[in-house]
Amino acid sequence: MTERFDVVDVIRTKRDKGELSGDQIDWVIDAYTRGAVADEQMAALNMAIFLNGMNRGEIARWTAAMIASGERMDFSSLSRPTSDKHSTGGVGDKITLPLAPLVAVFDVAVPQLSGRGLGHTGGTLDKMESIAGWRADLSNEEILTQLEEVGAVICAAGAGLAPADKKLYALRDITSTVEAIPLIASSIMSKKIAEGTDSLVLDVKVGAGAFMKDLDQARELARTMVDLGTDAGVKTTALLTDMSVPLGLTAGNALEVRESIEVLQGGGPKDVVELTVALAKEMLASAGKGDVDVEAALKDGRAMDKWNEMIRAQGGDPDAPLPVAEHTEDILAEADGVITGMDALDVGVAAWRLGAGRARKEDPVQAVAGVEIHKKPGESIAKGDKLFTLHTATPERFARAKEVLADAVAIGEAYTGPESIVLDRIG
Repeated sequence: MTERFDVVDVIRTKRDKGELSGDQIDWVIDAYTRGAVADEQMAALNMAIFLNGMNRGEIARWTAAMIASGERMDFSSLSRPTSDKHSTGGVGDKITLPLAPLVAVFDVAVPQLSGRGLGHTGGTLDKMESIAGWRADLSNEEILTQLEEVGAVICAAGAGLAPADKKLYALRDITSTVEAIPLIASSIMSKKIAEGTDSLVLDVKVGAGAFMKDLDQARELARTMVDLGTDAGVKTTALLTDMSVPLGLTAGNALEVRESIEVLQGGGPKDVVELTVALAKEMLASAGKGDVDVEAALKDGRAMDKWNEMIRAQGGDPDAPLPVAEHTEDILAEADGVITGMDALDVGVAAWRLGAGRARKEDPVQAVAGVEIHKKPGESIAKGDKLFTLHTATPERFARAKEVLADAVAIGEAYTGPESIVLDRIG
């Protein structure tokens, strides 16, 4: 087969800060997906994009080409509107778990096609698999049936959605081009647009435990993704949210499920409740259901009932006890004062070292491993009080987890962190 373009010319165009044509973009994504463009050539193009950027037209075409590499889901047969949420990932970010059933209470279908964790950020599917019998892999037909009958589904995204992204993501990971905003935005949005939702709310994390450490950079990413969604006909908005401190009081799979259930029962940590409610309101407004009492559905048990229904529909037993670690170890405060900071990345890495995360896609994870947080920034603490409890099935992991937590907490006289977890809204 004779190729329409020479990949070296495409690389040279972007290397020399030129604009790629729509035809060049369509061809290079297709050719890479089918193996006609080699990894080292796509790596060179990715680095040129990382260094020289892309304009809005190029990013939109790149995203469309990735969508065209696979199948698209179609939810038009459902009797209710669809709304989805995507988080850029953080430490203790269990928001999908209470959010999906909460939004479904109000007759909006939530197709939460999720992934597994890699590195210090936890994966939604890993958390859900702590529940006895629950299954992640559903056919498209099963997804549609559950959305119609229950209103919410959390499951694995099918391999047929944007296969070009899967190949590109693995390459970006090993060539230090993950942080390129055009590549992050097109990676996330190609999957979300292919998924076929009517509206989408993006939770773009900012801070030490997030992908984006800087507010201006996070704002640029959010704006790029909102534009991509809007251009593709998906009603898209974004919230920029604080990830300098872990979300809630747990990081780890079964620990986070337990905390999510507390939120669905009308309790749970204040920051997790605040963000769940803020995102639910945003999703419902996007789906045309702006005038509802979200907080009431958490307090009166309706969201909990929907959770139980959702778990049972996927073979899970919502009444089965969650697994508990055989081995725990406490870390105590070394001084009196007020906690003035807690590094989310350090807590995430500690949970990962305890066995809650994976270094490679094929690694197993422990359901029981993780970090329980006893005091958060803004709270007073006395010397000898519990700061963290470490959980694991393999106690030889404690030493390395404690190493990374040695400097994770700052104790001083006064806390001056953000008052709200939501820093900005775009859309």
